[in-house]
Amino acid sequence: MTQIKDTYKTLQNPSEEILYKEKNSKFFGYAFPVTNENEIKEIVSELKKQHYNARHWCYAYQIGTEHMYYRVNDDGEPSNSAGMPIYGQIQSFEVTNVLIVVVRYFGGVKLGVGGLISAYKTAAQMALENAFIIEKTIDIHFLITFDYKNMNKVMRVVKEQQLAIISQKMEMNCQIEIATRKQNEEKINQIFESLYEITIQKIDL
Repeated sequence: MTQIKDTYKTLQNPSEEILYKEKNSKFFGYAFPVTNENEIKEIVSELKKQHYNARHWCYAYQIGTEHMYYRVNDDGEPSNSAGMPIYGQIQSFEVTNVLIVVVRYFGGVKLGVGGLISAYKTAAQMALENAFIIEKTIDIHFLITFDYKNMNKVMRVVKEQQLAIISQKMEMNCQIEIATRKQNEEKINQIFESLYEITIQKIDL
């Protein structure tokens, strides 16, 4: 049986600011862990406030674990001279749920498209080298519904299978949300489905 790949690489926390200089232009690089586009908008907006005198705020991001999507932004630089070289480093480091922003202060000397590609690539690479990259598991969440009398039965499975409890609701009947690694999805589903008076339902996150 082939093992399902259920891990991905991302950043533990935002990287420290890095500075790369090329012919008087300054390139400040940042790498952030992100999970949605609202976070990205807020981060870019904050960096624009922080670097209000800069000329360009170029970035690339990739979100998702199994189904990934990405976007690049040249922010006024020649087409594909900033966003794509930044995104190339995200691919090179094989990370996801990541935003890289490179802020440029123009130094009075034009770098040309080749020079820009090299500068943005280098700043993005330095930002990622400066970040702490970690490996995470892709988790599947289930909702388990049962009566109080079956509490011990459910909790025994949770303990034996080392399942993470995300939330619990104990009212007329009990509901707990659990999480397990993707490669265990089928096994956990079968265990709970085989238990009498207990229902299991996959949660789409």
